[in-house]
Amino acid sequence: MSKKTKAPEGEAQPEVSTVSSESPGVDVSAPTRAEGTAPQQPQAGAPGQPQPGAQGQQPQTKMSVSRGFANWMSLQRSSIAFTSYQTGKLFLVGLTPEKKVSFHQQSYQRAMGVHAQRDRLYVGSLFQIWRLENVLGPAERANKHFDRLYVPRNAQTVGDVDVHEVSVDRAGRIIFVNTKYSCLATVSTRFGFRPIWKPPFISKLAAEDRCHMNGMAMEDGLPRYVTAVSRSDVINGWRERRHEGGVLIDVQNDKIVTDELSMPHSPRVYNGQIYALDSGRGNLIRIDKDTGKKEDICFCPGFLRGLALHNGYALVTCSKPRDGAFSGLELQDQLKKRDGEAWCGVLIIDLRSGDMVEFIRMDGQIAELFDVAIIPDTLCPMAIGINSPEIHSMITFDKEFAPLVVPVAGAQAAAAKTAAA
Repeated sequence: MSKKTKAPEGEAQPEVSTVSSESPGVDVSAPTRAEGTAPQQPQAGAPGQPQPGAQGQQPQTKMSVSRGFANWMSLQRSSIAFTSYQTGKLFLVGLTPEKKVSFHQQSYQRAMGVHAQRDRLYVGSLFQIWRLENVLGPAERANKHFDRLYVPRNAQTVGDVDVHEVSVDRAGRIIFVNTKYSCLATVSTRFGFRPIWKPPFISKLAAEDRCHMNGMAMEDGLPRYVTAVSRSDVINGWRERRHEGGVLIDVQNDKIVTDELSMPHSPRVYNGQIYALDSGRGNLIRIDKDTGKKEDICFCPGFLRGLALHNGYALVTCSKPRDGAFSGLELQDQLKKRDGEAWCGVLIIDLRSGDMVEFIRMDGQIAELFDVAIIPDTLCPMAIGINSPEIHSMITFDKEFAPLVVPVAGAQAAAAKTAAA
């Protein structure tokens, strides 16, 4: 089910196609269908399918894009994934062959961190970390123009540990920020999680969200930096330290790189430099790894949580306040000083100039976003949701038979790989 939305009045109006999680079925087509793909297409109006007009009864969100957004996407030859934990949505943004902006959304309960590879997505949710796999071959298309079709294949149950950012290390392990227990963790075949690091100021692992660790930067396939709102070692102690005292920590040596941030989020290493979000002040920043000195790159009109860096650009997710104002934060003062209102959306910033060059804006039901990621070498992605009717009938299988008996060495390697995953 799709509809057209318009850009804000006064702007050019690029065509935007939005596809909801209630879209009626998936059709896979190609010049030659890949062997082993057997999709079936539910019909609209069939039992269990939404009836026409049902979607209109739900609260709506208006999505619009800047005038040059479609052209920017075309030049990047990549797509965007972002999440809204407030509404439990995973959004995939791409371009159709007609150069229309495509928004595809699916439901993942309290969708948080998202990590994207060309053919794989990881999504942190309320109590699980999901792995989604692309099932399309190079020449295949789903619903005529989607060149990636991500299907949920695995859910690692970690419990409600307030999963924030998610990544994968060079050994293939899932690494995630376990905010409730104030640590970095990986998954386990037996336990909910296995801790791999905690800040030196945290005296013990406890389900108390002591410092609100929330962001993680990878470097050379290993965790390198994390952000936390404070150095508090008591339950919810960070809530009294929101305006200042936020830290960036070097995981490899436990060094506090800086403690002069306000509610920092989403550290990243890009071209040898550290970037992060000084969220309580509304700034995308660059941090000197040796001195800890920060440089403001761009002020953004909202609370920042997610950051992706690509081809000299920063993509940040921007949210409106939960209670009408960003109380106690410099961000609120800056918005008033600039005579501005908070936004919800994805902002694209040129790192060379610090200018905001393109955007996605959301108005309506969705007011808070969490993470954003670039999906490389992908033009127009879609996904199947865990509760969507398509998941029952989207059946694929490997055309190559597996060995009846796995050699001992192979079995050990497979067991090690499973344990790491």
